[in-house]
Amino acid sequence: MHRFTRLRGLPARLSMTGLLMVSASLASAAEPVLTVASPDHVLTVQVQVRDGQAQYQLSRFGVPVLDWSRLGLQFSDAPSLADGLNIVASATRTVDDTWQQPWGERQWIRNRFSELRVTVAGADEAAMAVVFRVYDEGFGFRYEVPADAKHAKRTIGNELSEFAFTGDHTTWWNGAYLPNRYEYLYRQSPLSAVWKAVTPLTMKTAQGLYLSVHEAALLDYAEMTLENVGGNRLKADLVPWSDGSKVKTEGAFATPWRTLTVAERATGLIDSDLILNLNEPNALGDVSWLEPGKYVGVWWEMHIRKSTWASGDRHGANTANVKRFIDFAAKYGFKGVLVEGWNVGWDGDWIANSELFKFTTPYPDYDFDGLARYAKSKGVRIIGHHETSGGIANYESQLDAAMAYMQAHDVRAIKTGYVKQNGLIERIGDAGKPVHEWQHGQFMVRHYQKVVEVAAKHRIAINTHEPIKDTGLRRTYPNWMTREGARGQEYNAWSEGNGPGHIANLAFTRMLSGPMDFTPGIFDLGSDEALRERNLSSTLAKQLALYVVLYSPLQMAADLPENYEAKPAAFQFIRDVPADWAQTRALDGEIGDFVVIARQDRNSRDWYLGAVGDENGRLLRVPLGFLESGVRYRAQIYADGVDASWDKNPEAIDISSREVNSNAVLSLRLAPGGGAAIRFAPIGAVK
Repeated sequence: MHRFTRLRGLPARLSMTGLLMVSASLASAAEPVLTVASPDHVLTVQVQVRDGQAQYQLSRFGVPVLDWSRLGLQFSDAPSLADGLNIVASATRTVDDTWQQPWGERQWIRNRFSELRVTVAGADEAAMAVVFRVYDEGFGFRYEVPADAKHAKRTIGNELSEFAFTGDHTTWWNGAYLPNRYEYLYRQSPLSAVWKAVTPLTMKTAQGLYLSVHEAALLDYAEMTLENVGGNRLKADLVPWSDGSKVKTEGAFATPWRTLTVAERATGLIDSDLILNLNEPNALGDVSWLEPGKYVGVWWEMHIRKSTWASGDRHGANTANVKRFIDFAAKYGFKGVLVEGWNVGWDGDWIANSELFKFTTPYPDYDFDGLARYAKSKGVRIIGHHETSGGIANYESQLDAAMAYMQAHDVRAIKTGYVKQNGLIERIGDAGKPVHEWQHGQFMVRHYQKVVEVAAKHRIAINTHEPIKDTGLRRTYPNWMTREGARGQEYNAWSEGNGPGHIANLAFTRMLSGPMDFTPGIFDLGSDEALRERNLSSTLAKQLALYVVLYSPLQMAADLPENYEAKPAAFQFIRDVPADWAQTRALDGEIGDFVVIARQDRNSRDWYLGAVGDENGRLLRVPLGFLESGVRYRAQIYADGVDASWDKNPEAIDISSREVNSNAVLSLRLAPGGGAAIRFAPIGAVK
């Protein structure tokens, strides 16, 4: 299990006296202001200590973005690093390198930043470094704290990090500490109306600047939520343990990076690699065994009440039904078949009785051995499922055996689940009795990480539902391929639905953190039963566009096989679209209104485009300058039908083909709740 890592350039045991002697002249200076600018001098960070408190500010081309904002850590059982501070040392460096993702939105990522490391110390010789990395598109900072011989273990009671914004910006956000975790529709309000929010939190200033607050590399620490502490000032609010403490540390440690992405256009937030760049490189070594791709499965049929997770006459995970999905996957080129409800524990109140789940015991009507052999003979793999209902002790006691069991059945990916009201996660306390923890505190951060690392030992990828938010750890642990972490497609099956503007919100909020297993591709939109019982707020063309707009390296075709076979022309796009990309370009969009994204297949020269809107119809003009110059392409266009709308005629679709090149401009009409999906395949040189 990952613990606090030894810090680069910071020894586990640091002589405070030596540190002070090295920088005595700097420490005696009168409140020095230290400055670091991004490589092209777009952003500038200044750092100072005023009245014993460390603080920073941010400007863009000389215009303030953040006013002076506080820094610091308070310990409940050791000298704090909050007041009575002095700057005792500083150092700068620049980095410009490029690294390759094993899978992702783009294959190659440039990591170019300027760094300022500021060491502050208090009168009691407690010290820490505050490290700023400043990119042209944003910045991040974190605290690096050396070991303290007098306090081997320290408990963080409060993190003082602030973001003091310069105006009451329009903000898109979700509340923190809510029962359904991150699974709420996004709110839009002035910044001053935010109370406590999860990240990413997205803003637009009156001057047209776009901002996103988040964090990177969340390891063995509590999630950072944001608390409004007055007007336009947001403060880090760490999700606590059940005893009220925030973070329990041992030895030297580093906090996650606190980040702010800054862009002139909304699409600049999508194009940023800030979060990934602030994470450490791949720690797993050879990950050629990871398999990005599309899958189908026994899932949607339970959500629309056609079958059940529980055993009995309507049990969905029975051998015959799973064979049907395997045959479908093999026929149409899908790599995997997800099977939920396969294992003992689903009968009765499975949310309340998490201890009943057995992760190596199939139901009698599920022949796992035979199905694994059958799937392999068809060139398909079963995707495993581990629902825990928040029973962490039960799951961890079986974890190694459960992963070995899946590996023995040729499973390369597992979807995990933690369906439990936030704040009711079960932990066995020191007295041997159950206590309840928040889903996003340090206890659960450790648990999610443990699952990922144990899975990696068995060459298994993880798709976490009811997760901790994504903070870019897929760079360090590439087998953590995707997760949920927002209202996905399932809410369209049994709730009031997500609404036609949900995707245009997700693209500029939740998706800024990383891949999402939204489970797109519902085709049964227009039948009387579907209109009466489900609220998908989508046209058929929009369901296709989701495969490009909402990135996931494990991408589900969520509907039933018969619904795809009933619409083979539209289904062709799902068959064609890949799940691994060489390049990604966010072309146009506004938060909550619409978004247009183009991506190039990593394994061919093909490009794909997805566009989605909100409840309003609109006409978009899309320049095709992202295509390779001098090449002719065949554009296969899946657009809303002329009379399509999400509420009255959702399945109307217009499929057409035309020749284009990089000089062309496409006109795309999006119906209310609609979208468009396009495949661009090279057909030769421009004549």
